[in-house]
Amino acid sequence: MSNNQEIHQTASHGPQEMPGFRSSVSGVEAASVTAAAGSDAEASRMPRIIIALRHRDFRLFWAGNFLSNIGTWMQNVAQGWLVLQLTNSPFWLGVVGFASTFPILLLALVGGVIADHVNKRRLLLTTQSAMMVFAFVLAALAWTHHIGVYGIALLALGTGVAMSLNTPSYQALVPQLVPRSDLTNAIALNAAQFNMSRVIGPTLGGFAMAVVGAPGNFFLNGLSFLAVIVALTRIRYGKSVPMEEGQFWRKFREGFVYVFRREEMALLVWLVAIGSLLAVPYLTFVPYFAREVLHSNERGLGTLMACSGIGAFLAAASMAYQGRSLRRGRVVVFSGLGCYAAIIAFTFSRSFRLSCVLSMISGYCMITMAATMNTLLQHLADDEMRGRVMSIYSTAFLGLPPIGSLLAGSLSKVVTAPHAIAGMASVAFVATTVMFASRKALHHLD
Repeated sequence: MSNNQEIHQTASHGPQEMPGFRSSVSGVEAASVTAAAGSDAEASRMPRIIIALRHRDFRLFWAGNFLSNIGTWMQNVAQGWLVLQLTNSPFWLGVVGFASTFPILLLALVGGVIADHVNKRRLLLTTQSAMMVFAFVLAALAWTHHIGVYGIALLALGTGVAMSLNTPSYQALVPQLVPRSDLTNAIALNAAQFNMSRVIGPTLGGFAMAVVGAPGNFFLNGLSFLAVIVALTRIRYGKSVPMEEGQFWRKFREGFVYVFRREEMALLVWLVAIGSLLAVPYLTFVPYFAREVLHSNERGLGTLMACSGIGAFLAAASMAYQGRSLRRGRVVVFSGLGCYAAIIAFTFSRSFRLSCVLSMISGYCMITMAATMNTLLQHLADDEMRGRVMSIYSTAFLGLPPIGSLLAGSLSKVVTAPHAIAGMASVAFVATTVMFASRKALHHLD
């Protein structure tokens, strides 16, 4: 899965002067001034909402991932529906969801250390190629009717392993593709493309299911990885920082100490952990709600997932347009509370239209919270620690939902699936409220 890249400036701070060459670079400096003036002129002509796209490497990165993510969401629709057809069990939806993202909990931190010391482009080419192969294998097995729920779970596990190594490098690359002044816009645009794909992918996936079935969706996802692979081959290569022998585990520990000794970073990680464990897993069970609660079909499932994507896209577009907001700690908290409230209401809805509206609200609030956290952590982190900081964030954001999915699936055997999801979201709402009331640092975090 492409989430979901290398450097055109040194550590996003511009070129550094080399000792002993001052007299020989005056012409280069003059050219740089001219280029900067041209860049400023270009920026003045470009709409504020897409200002980061004026940077070539980021533009390639953005477009490639957009196309790839459309394929990923097409596969997500088909995979969830296929699991439900094979098992008729919300528990197995939770198991497959667990298999697909649990490796992130185990390996994303390792991926963060690697991201700080290797060629990110080469690593991403490897992980994206692996995920492409898994998609094609799933398509072939489904096409020949040799796939069962265990095979789906195994391939989901393989994709999850690749994704766990992919995500920290993916996130750590963004600040190297744009200057710091455009970083907030770049992160918002990245969120926007991901969530535009959440609108387009499920919609196409729902219609494609009726035409080419689940195997066709899996095959199209495999093809979509070519877009990001081609983009990565054209991004300029930058230097990595080699790691000294025997330093891996020290670097690993440094990341934890760095984050949890800084109250603001630690609070953000705890907040994302609460939401990811207790609220985000509801997305895994949308196929169940579509078929068993709302009595809809594949197209209805695609529409329901697309509505969540519409809300998420509107949130990302709003952030890209507004740029830097004030009191971002409050934005994180209140958008999280809005998300949890919408999920609780969603579980009790028996109207398809109302469920679509609630999905849109939850998507809007979820991405507002996640993108704001991402931006805050990117700004708070030092350049040499950013890969490890973002790997901890990725572990919480992407590694905990599988635990939550398994928990919700297990609870659905005791109570109904809607009650399990509602109960978990309620705990998230209360925990976030208590944390905001007791931690004043969140009130002023900006």
